[in-house]
Amino acid sequence: MYLTRLGGLLAAYQRRDPAARSKLEIFLLYPGVHALLWHRAAHWLYLRRRYFLARWISQHARSRTGIEIHPGASIGRRLVIDHGCGIVIGETAEIGDDCLLYQGVTLGGTGKDQGKRHPTLGNHVMVGSGARILGPFKVGDNARIAAGAVVLREVPPGATAVGVPARIVRMNGRPVRYADDVDQISVRDPVREELERLERRLEALEGQKEPA
Repeated sequence: MYLTRLGGLLAAYQRRDPAARSKLEIFLLYPGVHALLWHRAAHWLYLRRRYFLARWISQHARSRTGIEIHPGASIGRRLVIDHGCGIVIGETAEIGDDCLLYQGVTLGGTGKDQGKRHPTLGNHVMVGSGARILGPFKVGDNARIAAGAVVLREVPPGATAVGVPARIVRMNGRPVRYADDVDQISVRDPVREELERLERRLEALEGQKEPA
């Protein structure tokens, strides 16, 4: 079973990364894969209350990969971490199957609350570079978070979150089936578009104004 899951993970990387030449290259050289393998061991120990050793493994993985995953985080199958440098995943974060995280992503908490304090990602979720998802809410299946977005509230399934703080944009009523079917930057910001429209309208009116 372990080899089957590993094979599925490597195949997911190969499918989503055009630079990947072989599964062997991915296994030996990709820090995202190494971080996940270290996390599996740390999480196993964490569930058995071997907290110190679990934390030691996670910190060792961080120093080797630049990716910090708390041993308490729950991660589903075939998570792809693209590049990965600067990623932080908190203790009570949960990630579903077939998700895609780019570099600089934070799945963090707000304050020092006890209990569930980090986000939950559904299946087939994409999170763009530098995005921050902060708080104990859910990002629904097939959702995507644009690069640089700061998400502070729940994201419905099949929606896109854009901006700071993030706003929700539906994708023409159609869910995105796979995280790798979308990119992280070609997303519309309706608020910005409306402001630009008003600015153009104002310029046109000023141009029509007769001099006094």
